[in-house]
Amino acid sequence: MQLQKTLLKGVDFMTSTNIVRQYYKISKQDRNRLLNQKPLVIWLTGLSGSGKSTIADMLEELLFEKNYKTYLLDGDNIRHGLNKNIDFSEEGRKENIRRIGEVAKLFTDAGLIVITAFISPFKEDRDTVRSLVEDGEFVEVFVDCPLEICEQRDVKGLYAKARAGVIPNFTGISSPFEKPEKPEVHIHSDSLTVEDCVASIYNFIKEKIENR
Repeated sequence: MQLQKTLLKGVDFMTSTNIVRQYYKISKQDRNRLLNQKPLVIWLTGLSGSGKSTIADMLEELLFEKNYKTYLLDGDNIRHGLNKNIDFSEEGRKENIRRIGEVAKLFTDAGLIVITAFISPFKEDRDTVRSLVEDGEFVEVFVDCPLEICEQRDVKGLYAKARAGVIPNFTGISSPFEKPEKPEVHIHSDSLTVEDCVASIYNFIKEKIENR
């Protein structure tokens, strides 16, 4: 808790009036032309075990094969580095998504197609990330899978630990998941193959990322 307070104090300091934004000669549009693509944030949200990471991985592979420049941000990987000092409380989860949103914004400014795979259970946080990038640059993908199916998969054993009380504030068990109301792409990963899920996303984004 003390660490979180320290972090929040740091945020307050960095947003003081002593900070002045610096502008440079090379613009986002310049980088788009160089990379020959339009940047995008493809935000996969859903319960643990819904298939987000698997779908994100295959989607990036498809885009890579088509010569698009991408980067994949995954929840577990980020918590091993950038966000390893954040806990899983509601406050901690909000800070986790806030930071990822800022990172995704930087990647779009660099001209990349960013694919993210995060539970991101709260609608407000997802909407905040959407507001960070330009209109049309945020594609919310709801990887929809029934809780019972996610529990059956449970390859990490997390649901079992959550039901045993070992893991507190676990989404779907002791913490809510707020389903997207109007996602750009809605896929049912319990009834579709991974290939079909990826195809649904790609068919939606392919015109958005072409640099025409």
